[in-house]
Amino acid sequence: MRKIAIATALWIIGSPFATAAESASEIYSGLCANCHGPTAKGMASYPRLAGQPADYLEMRLKQYRAGETVSWNSALMIPMATDLSDAEITALADLIANEFQ
Repeated sequence: MRKIAIATALWIIGSPFATAAESASEIYSGLCANCHGPTAKGMASYPRLAGQPADYLEMRLKQYRAGETVSWNSALMIPMATDLSDAEITALADLIANEFQ
Protein backbone atom coordinates (compact mmCIF):
# COMPACT_ATOMS: atom_id res chain seq x y z
CA MET A 1 0.00 0.00 0.00
CA ARG A 2 2.79 2.42 0.95
CA LYS A 3 4.70 1.88 -2.30
CA ILE A 4 1.52 2.46 -4.30
CA ALA A 5 1.05 5.83 -2.57
CA ILE A 6 4.65 6.79 -3.31
CA ALA A 7 4.41 5.68 -6.93
CA THR A 8 1.14 7.59 -7.34
CA ALA A 9 2.59 10.76 -5.82
CA LEU A 10 5.61 10.53 -8.09
CA TRP A 11 3.49 9.82 -11.15
CA ILE A 12 1.45 12.94 -10.43
CA ILE A 13 4.55 15.13 -10.34
CA GLY A 14 6.05 13.32 -13.32
CA SER A 15 9.10 11.75 -11.67
CA PRO A 16 10.07 8.10 -12.11
CA PHE A 17 10.21 6.04 -8.90
CA ALA A 18 13.93 5.27 -9.23
CA THR A 19 14.68 8.98 -9.27
CA ALA A 20 12.68 9.54 -6.08
CA ALA A 21 14.46 6.68 -4.32
CA GLU A 22 17.83 8.07 -5.37
CA SER A 23 16.72 11.54 -4.32
CA ALA A 24 15.57 10.27 -0.91
CA SER A 25 18.94 8.59 -0.43
CA GLU A 26 20.73 11.81 -1.37
CA ILE A 27 18.50 13.86 0.93
CA TYR A 28 19.15 11.45 3.81
CA SER A 29 22.91 11.48 3.21
CA GLY A 30 23.08 15.25 2.89
CA LEU A 31 20.50 16.37 5.42
CA CYS A 32 19.82 13.65 7.97
CA ALA A 33 22.88 11.43 8.35
CA ASN A 34 25.02 14.04 10.08
CA CYS A 35 22.79 13.88 13.16
CA HIS A 36 20.85 10.62 12.91
CA GLY A 37 23.79 8.57 11.64
CA PRO A 38 24.50 6.86 8.32
CA THR A 39 22.05 4.05 9.09
CA ALA A 40 19.50 6.11 11.08
CA LYS A 41 20.44 4.51 14.39
CA GLY A 42 20.88 7.87 16.08
CA MET A 43 23.96 9.63 17.37
CA ALA A 44 24.60 11.35 20.68
CA SER A 45 21.31 13.01 21.65
CA TYR A 46 19.80 12.66 18.16
CA PRO A 47 17.12 9.95 18.12
CA ARG A 48 17.11 6.65 16.30
CA LEU A 49 14.90 6.74 13.21
CA ALA A 50 15.50 3.15 12.10
CA GLY A 51 12.58 0.94 13.02
CA GLN A 52 10.04 3.77 13.03
CA PRO A 53 6.99 3.29 10.76
CA ALA A 54 6.96 5.35 7.57
CA ASP A 55 3.61 6.93 8.48
CA TYR A 56 5.05 8.25 11.74
CA LEU A 57 8.18 9.63 10.06
CA GLU A 58 6.09 11.27 7.34
CA MET A 59 3.74 12.85 9.90
CA ARG A 60 6.64 14.22 11.93
CA LEU A 61 8.44 15.65 8.89
CA LYS A 62 5.24 17.38 7.77
CA GLN A 63 4.75 18.80 11.27
CA TYR A 64 8.30 20.13 11.27
CA ARG A 65 7.84 21.53 7.76
CA ALA A 66 4.73 23.37 8.99
CA GLY A 67 6.80 24.92 11.77
CA GLU A 68 5.11 23.01 14.59
CA THR A 69 6.93 22.47 17.85
CA VAL A 70 6.46 18.77 18.56
CA SER A 71 9.59 17.81 20.49
CA TRP A 72 12.69 19.18 22.15
CA ASN A 73 14.51 19.15 18.80
CA SER A 74 11.89 21.07 16.81
CA ALA A 75 14.15 24.11 16.54
CA LEU A 76 16.73 21.93 14.80
CA MET A 77 14.29 19.98 12.63
CA ILE A 78 12.07 22.78 11.34
CA PRO A 79 14.78 24.31 9.11
CA MET A 80 15.74 20.84 7.86
CA ALA A 81 12.19 20.05 6.71
CA THR A 82 11.11 23.47 5.45
CA ASP A 83 12.03 22.96 1.79
CA LEU A 84 10.98 19.31 1.45
CA SER A 85 8.08 18.57 -0.90
CA ASP A 86 5.32 16.08 -0.06
CA ALA A 87 6.87 13.59 -2.50
CA GLU A 88 10.32 14.00 -0.94
CA ILE A 89 8.93 13.53 2.56
CA THR A 90 7.05 10.39 1.52
CA ALA A 91 10.10 8.94 -0.25
CA LEU A 92 12.39 9.84 2.65
CA ALA A 93 10.05 8.28 5.24
CA ASP A 94 9.78 5.14 3.10
CA LEU A 95 13.56 4.93 2.72
CA ILE A 96 14.17 5.23 6.47
CA ALA A 97 11.40 2.79 7.42
CA ASN A 98 12.34 0.15 4.87
CA GLU A 99 16.08 0.42 4.35
CA PHE A 100 17.35 0.99 7.88
CA GLN A 101 16.67 -1.58 10.58
